[in-house]
Amino acid sequence: MVSIEGINGLNLIRITGLALADSVNPCALAVLAMVLMTILIQNPEKRKRVLLTGLAFCSSVYVGYLIYGVIIIQFFRTFAEVLRANSGFVYNGLAILAMVLGALNIKDFFFYKKGNFATEMPIWMRPKVKKIIDRITSPAGAFVIGILVTLFLLPCTIGPYIVASGLLSDLGILGALPWLVYYNIIFILPMLAITFLIYWGLSRVEDVTGWKDRNIRVLHLIAGILLFLVGLALLMGWL
Repeated sequence: MVSIEGINGLNLIRITGLALADSVNPCALAVLAMVLMTILIQNPEKRKRVLLTGLAFCSSVYVGYLIYGVIIIQFFRTFAEVLRANSGFVYNGLAILAMVLGALNIKDFFFYKKGNFATEMPIWMRPKVKKIIDRITSPAGAFVIGILVTLFLLPCTIGPYIVASGLLSDLGILGALPWLVYYNIIFILPMLAITFLIYWGLSRVEDVTGWKDRNIRVLHLIAGILLFLVGLALLMGWL
């Protein structure tokens, strides 16, 4: 019988890999850059306001995704009997999903196109998101609008989260909650880092946007390799 410690160790590797792949998603970083740019234009000399707005937005993304994780796990729990009877297919299906998402991201390294399916926010959504973000005038507004914006981020970020939530569903909501907390801390770390870099004056929003645009293929490659390796390890029974 596998020990609880062993199961937790396996979950640590699985969840960390999936969360790291999700955290380098270019569209989440692009949305944060738009938020910070909006506040900087309105308050060019108020760095503290930029910091608070960035932190509020990161917090809203964190809360939003925590809620989505609970919903996904509840979905798996609702169909627990059916899923339990076909647990092998479900587990392998999650592994294959991770590999497919990984392959799509790796493909973006070689054949990149803005708004690609399942790896970036669709082109038609972007003007709508920009219009919503332009309404941000305060940290409180950034938090409220951030919750709404997370819905637009789902097409490009939800894949790894579905895999992670599916793997955690057997633990139940209470058992899975610490793992969701951990996953989402990793997910928002790059956004927090960007917020503090800009607040400390070590970087500008334009620099962050330019760096993201120059390295967008590499970001997709990193995410793709991580997702594909986690999926392959799950499929082969290594995790």
